[in-house]
Amino acid sequence: MRLLLNILWFIFGGWLSGLLWLLGGLVLALTIVGLPYAAAAWRIAGFAFWPFGKEIVSRQFVTGEHDIGTGPIGLVLNIIWFIFAGWYIALSHILIAIAEAITIIGLPFAFKDLQLAQIAFAPVGKVVVEKR
Repeated sequence: MRLLLNILWFIFGGWLSGLLWLLGGLVLALTIVGLPYAAAAWRIAGFAFWPFGKEIVSRQFVTGEHDIGTGPIGLVLNIIWFIFAGWYIALSHILIAIAEAITIIGLPFAFKDLQLAQIAFAPVGKVVVEKR
């Protein structure tokens, strides 16, 4: 079922979403100050291409330790991200999720867009892992 949902997701917009996240990461990587965000954007791109069977969790949950992404520096980086990029990227995913949720068949896709909106708000310190 995951494979079918991932294929449908990819065909009906996942390829575009993933490419935009990759492009955003590339633009961020061209600047020195954007490097922490570029890595986060590329992690999100992988999720945006094939989201079913994956989940977004805090890096602290995976490693069990605090690091730059999960501590006070990560909080500051996420605030800066939210101000300059996160709110409107998340808003676009929310609007797409609303459109998908109008139909019953689009509900699984709406939930994934809401997850993308959640990580778009504050991507630093988050990782994408396979569901068990």
